[in-house]
Amino acid sequence: MFVSLIFAAALTFTDAHAAKAYSCASTLVERHSPRDAGTVRSKIASNWILDTASAAGLNVRRDSFTVKMPQGRRRLTNLVAELKVSEDAPWIVLVSHYDTKTGVDCPGANDGASTSGLLIAIGEMLGSWRGKELPKANVMLVWTDGEECISSYEENDGLWGSRHAVAGLQRRGAKVNAAICLDMLGDEDLEISIPLNCDESLAAKVVKAADECGVAVKRFNWRITDDHVPFLEAGYPAVNLIDFEYSFWHTPEDTMEHVKEESLAKSGRLVAALLCDLMQ
Repeated sequence: MFVSLIFAAALTFTDAHAAKAYSCASTLVERHSPRDAGTVRSKIASNWILDTASAAGLNVRRDSFTVKMPQGRRRLTNLVAELKVSEDAPWIVLVSHYDTKTGVDCPGANDGASTSGLLIAIGEMLGSWRGKELPKANVMLVWTDGEECISSYEENDGLWGSRHAVAGLQRRGAKVNAAICLDMLGDEDLEISIPLNCDESLAAKVVKAADECGVAVKRFNWRITDDHVPFLEAGYPAVNLIDFEYSFWHTPEDTMEHVKEESLAKSGRLVAALLCDLMQ
């Protein structure tokens, strides 16, 4: 109990973390839009995420891989940061995609950039581990490339980055206690939802964490195809935290004008509360 209290006190998503998330999202949009999977601009964006997350205190590595996309073979890049307790500890995986929708004039401010910035800020928050009692799980942060499909989601179209991440976890025989997909959580009119196709036990933990930190969430009676799906297909408990009721999804109006720091603060507090529960 003493250890969990220390950790809970250390793991607080502050206003400074929210400001960091917003600043990172804003810079990603301003400097690196579009960033469609498999393009030069996407590679440059991945370099920026690596540098920015590293500057926030994370040990980040590139995980590049080749996929067969509808327009041919392309080289994609995930960014991965691991915060390890021990080799034998189970993993909690946090995922956000950073790519934009191919063929659409879309800056991807809320859809991609908001949670990519949020993931950097969460990583900075997790730096509070250092010098303190450690929790009982490892954490992996993954910025995925190629979440967006080209035409329609199927085996060889979309979710490339998360499928690659799952394959890597399977190869190393990792025990994954939870995979948490973050998407479109900076909406100025934030309504965090849990889709129908999520692990029920993990979804219940999200609702509990939301009650504890005073952030509203609702259950969504729809199935959503997002980066949590490959984890579910592999048998890992996974949940999708998303605000899908976003009017500017995949449009030129998906700009930082519709992303608010306050929404990122709420989303960050929810993730922090959930992590505190999962790591005890």
